[in-house]
Amino acid sequence: MDWVYAIVYGIVEGITEFLPISSTGHLILTGNLMGVPWSKEVKDAFEVVIQGGAILSVLVYYWRDFLKIRHLGHDRSQQTLWTGVLVATIPAVVLGLAFGDLIQAVLFKPSVVAWALIVGGILMWLIESRRVQPHVQAIEAIGVRRSLMIGVLQCLALVWPGFSRSASSILGGMALGLDRPTATKFSFYLGVPTLGGAALLNLIKERELIFGEIGLLNVVLGAGVSFVVAYLAIGWLLRFVSTNNFKGFAVYRVAVGVLILVLIATGVMSNGSLA
Repeated sequence: MDWVYAIVYGIVEGITEFLPISSTGHLILTGNLMGVPWSKEVKDAFEVVIQGGAILSVLVYYWRDFLKIRHLGHDRSQQTLWTGVLVATIPAVVLGLAFGDLIQAVLFKPSVVAWALIVGGILMWLIESRRVQPHVQAIEAIGVRRSLMIGVLQCLALVWPGFSRSASSILGGMALGLDRPTATKFSFYLGVPTLGGAALLNLIKERELIFGEIGLLNVVLGAGVSFVVAYLAIGWLLRFVSTNNFKGFAVYRVAVGVLILVLIATGVMSNGSLA
């Protein structure tokens, strides 16, 4: 059954990684409802590693844009963009290295994730309801200072598991004057170093554990499915935000958060530490 679990995990990761609905929350639900028999350490490592497939989909989807890095030496707009991406990544890297283990030990529980989904959904609704006219409509125009602020806001997903990295970076960008497509695209870009680095580091550290219990083929299968589904999700989300707001996602987040709390209250799901 390992290959079935790998496919399902890949589908869930691919759909939820870039949508502002928390991949963490959905992977928790998936693992619990399916009764995945893997050890806690293996599930954690596998979930992080298959993020690599989702990140690869960003590189493929925007391959023409990423090729512009060749002109970094003399293109000021590219210099500003990638300096901004780098600066925005720093807060999450510093916070993760310094407090990542402590955050997992104390806060990584289903109830915490559920409340993060609910509160994030409410904030999403409020931001959309009080939306000011955006004045930044291209990622090259975001600037280093605004990028850093988005990077700081992205850390909310790290200190509050379940809030969603995509949600915090997209909502943060919108609150800072980016239009929805620009905030969404910058969130994709920001995920490359943030999630890509985490996936690579986890694969190196936990390779014997993952490959020993799940097997190389199942890891590749999960990452491959994640890549395909995430690629489709990126295209869909970009089309969606061009003509719609995020209020539907806000309602969905609250519903999933409430569902998790109900499952905990009825004993279907344990509220023990996920770390």
